[in-house]
Parts: sequence; C-alpha cells; structure tokens
Amino acid sequence: MPLTELAVGDLRCIESAELRFSPGVNVLYGANGAGKTSLLEAIFLLGRGRSFRTRINERLIRHGCQEARVIGRLGDERSRQIGLGFRRTAGARADTTIRVDGRAAEGLAELATTFPVQILDPDAHKLIEESAGRRRRWLDWSVFHVEPVFGKAWTRYQRALAQRNAALKARQSPSMWDTELVKEGEVLTASRRQVVEALQPYWSRAVLELTGLEIQMSFHAGWDRQQSLQDSLTQHLTRDRERGSTGVGPHRADLSLRYQGKMAKEVLSRGQQKLTAVALALAQLEFLKDTVGLLPTVLLDDPSAELDQAHLERFIGRIQSLRTQLIVTALERNFGWFGAPESVFHVERGQVFRV
Repeated sequence: MPLTELAVGDLRCIESAELRFSPGVNVLYGANGAGKTSLLEAIFLLGRGRSFRTRINERLIRHGCQEARVIGRLGDERSRQIGLGFRRTAGARADTTIRVDGRAAEGLAELATTFPVQILDPDAHKLIEESAGRRRRWLDWSVFHVEPVFGKAWTRYQRALAQRNAALKARQSPSMWDTELVKEGEVLTASRRQVVEALQPYWSRAVLELTGLEIQMSFHAGWDRQQSLQDSLTQHLTRDRERGSTGVGPHRADLSLRYQGKMAKEVLSRGQQKLTAVALALAQLEFLKDTVGLLPTVLLDDPSAELDQAHLERFIGRIQSLRTQLIVTALERNFGWFGAPESVFHVERGQVFRV
C-alpha cells in the first residue's frame, strides 16, 4: 500500500511540511542540507518506528522545540493512517508515541506489516563494512515478512535473553531462562536459514550483474552448529558469567559475504562494497515480491553518489523492474534517471514546494 500523504512537524530542520505522493516515481530535489534526507527519515519512521540515521529519538526533534510529529496516510481506498510523536523529557530519551488508525500500535511489528519501507542511501556500504548487527537487521526484515512464526519468536527470544543477562549480571544462575532461549532461538535460526537459502538465486544474479564479481553469501547462526544451542550455552557459561552477558546465540548471528575465500569487507573497495550492498537490497526486494507479493515503498537517497554512469544505469534498470513506489532525492530537478517522475518537490531550507 503506497504512501499517499505525509505531514511533518518540527522534525530535524523541517518546521512544517505536507506532501501528496504518487504511487510511482516521486522526486525531492534541492541543495545539500536542504532537508531532503530528513523527509526520507520521516517516511522511514512510519514503517520502522526508528530512524536509519540515529537510535536517539531526541535528536529527531527540531532545535528549540519540545516535540516532533510525523503522520502518513496509505492508499486511496480504505486508507490507513500512521502517526508518530516524539516529546522531550528530563531524561536522555524522548517519549515516543505510535498510533495506527487512531489507536496505540501493537509494537513495531505492526508498522512493518502496515507500511513496508526500505532505503538505499550513500552509507549503503556500511551494510558490508560494519558489524553483524546491521546485516542481521537487514536479514530479519525479510524473514519477518516471509516466516509467520518469526515475529513472535523474536519477541520471546529477546525477553528471555534480557532475563538471562540480568541473572548473569546479578551473579545468579541463568539456567531457568535457557529452555525458552533455546526453544525460540532454534525457531529464529531455522527461519533465517530458510530465507538465506531462498535468497541465493536472487543474490547471485544481482551481485554478478552489478559488480561482475562472484561473491558468496552464507549464514552464521551465532554459535557453532556442530553442537546444540543448549550445549553451546553450557560450554560458554563461565565466560558469560565473567562478562555478565550471553555470548552465543541467534543474537550473534551474521550474514557472511566472501570473495575468493576472504571477507568481502577486507578485499572490496568502497565502491564495490556499495554495489554489493545495493545488490543485497535488490535481491531482497525481488525475493519478497516473488515470494509474498510484497511491494514496499523504496527510498533512494542520492542514488548517483559514488556510482559511475554504467553501474547507475544497471541499478536503475533493476529498481524500475520492481514497479513499486519510489521516493528519490537529487540535487537537480531534471536528472532524468527514471523518466518523467509523477510528482516533484523542491526542498529548500527545510521548506517543501510542489513543482
């Protein structure tokens, strides 16, 4: 269900903005620092409940203001509405409220199903370069939409993990939490493994076309699979007690990318890393479309950054074939990458004007 309307108030540099989007290609253009990425951030919040730029919601609130808001309307028929509010508090974090169709949302999972959204930005290379957590979140977004049991299992696993870690910190026995941790952990791992296997043909095609390299993708469960998760927890108990946290399990899972037997982040250039990350995103989107008919809104923040003309054309051809809603930022109005856009907005000093 595409995003049709967006209202933003006191978010980042945006004092007030209202936009009406088309279901096809939408362009936000303007100079660097004008507020284009902040608008993409507002849209991303509607589907994820968090920013792709920061984990601290207080930073989303415009300087000198006490609260920020984002409201989105989805679809033309039987439309739905999502609203998020962020209010400063005396503490380090802002109070966050999330509502769907006027009622309190049932967690972030409801946002993900109500408004699926994905982003590709100039920092895409970090998916390859940085820690396993970023790749794990990328994978889990796919698994959540494909495996019905995944969402609840993830919630129960995180609860058991928090309780086990609390027991470790308090120098208490964590064993009473191991049963649930193992049960839900095996569900998570099986779901992730199935999705990675199903992604392989999409990945192989996308990465070869975009990079010309045969980069292998594999799944690491977060512990040595030659033994059970329970045995691994028992084996690492002494170290866990010393650290006060659980060192093995699905919360340590990773998506491994290797080229010629070496870690991709160690041998690929920055440009190759970005193309590899773009290939991951395209493979994910094509897989979700074929598997569950999912057509998320795709946000493209300056897609020409760090890509030469040939690679940009390949990327554009693949992204256009998805036939999903695109919201693209650019420095100039007439960039022509996607033909004639359906809607164009000029962003200047935090203000938005429809062209």
